[in-house]
Amino acid sequence: MIMPDSEPTIFAAVLAAGSSSRFGSTKQVVLLEGVPLVRRAIDTAGTVCDNRVLAVIGHDAETVLAAIDAGPCFIAVNEDYGKGLGGSIATAARACRGNADALLLLLADQPLITPRHLRTLINTWSGAANEIVATSYTGTEGPPVLFPGGAFEALESLAGDRGAHALFHDSRFALKTVSFEPATFDIDTPADLAALV
Repeated sequence: MIMPDSEPTIFAAVLAAGSSSRFGSTKQVVLLEGVPLVRRAIDTAGTVCDNRVLAVIGHDAETVLAAIDAGPCFIAVNEDYGKGLGGSIATAARACRGNADALLLLLADQPLITPRHLRTLINTWSGAANEIVATSYTGTEGPPVLFPGGAFEALESLAGDRGAHALFHDSRFALKTVSFEPATFDIDTPADLAALV
């Protein structure tokens, strides 16, 4: 439990390692309103976590790194990006463990996420080491998600396509949710991107 008189240290992790197979090219670097998707996500995260932002990259790493453009963030590389999202989450947790009281996970391809929503997730968290705060939309829960330090060990064990959703219903953790319907929109195909332009 975080003591009331101490401010918890929260890192944001932007997951941007995927191979974008459905998009047909490296979607993390495509421009929306003149800004690469990965850069938009980092900037959004930075408004609430200042310089405590980590980008997890993997596929086409040099191109994605160039799109990040030396912004105020840390970089971690998921060498096993081809095996699924779980490895990227584990990479983020390992990189932040020991430095963070909580980890706010975002996906680079959710361009409608707002700083206000991220602040609401953070403000909803009680500070308890076993309390997860997820975004709810269209009858499910998902990212962005705030994971407390007590979940880091479980996050580090993730691999392959196994994401962190199972932790939402794990008896070791309590789940809170914040409704935000725009989170249901992610960019998987060029048509998804075109819908926003």
